[in-house]
Amino acid sequence: MSTWIWIVIAVAAVVVVSAVVLGGRRARQRRVVQQREKAQELRQEAEQRHRRAKERESLAQELADRAKAERKEADKAAAQAARVDPDRD
Repeated sequence: MSTWIWIVIAVAAVVVVSAVVLGGRRARQRRVVQQREKAQELRQEAEQRHRRAKERESLAQELADRAKAERKEADKAAAQAARVDPDRD
């Protein structure tokens, strides 16, 4: 074979290898970008869930405080009823 044919084959091989390498890099970059976007979405979702959970905890605490106050009032009413009851021994 002539020298020029070997040169053409070598150049073609370099072009093919370069195309494969560049394609692999671009695919990797796309995957990295997609992973970053997915991570950002997950962070936002986690933040929203955290906020909702905190609101629910706050509401639950408020309800528990109200229940405690109502229980205290009920205990006072029961104690007064016990003092006032004529049938009490």
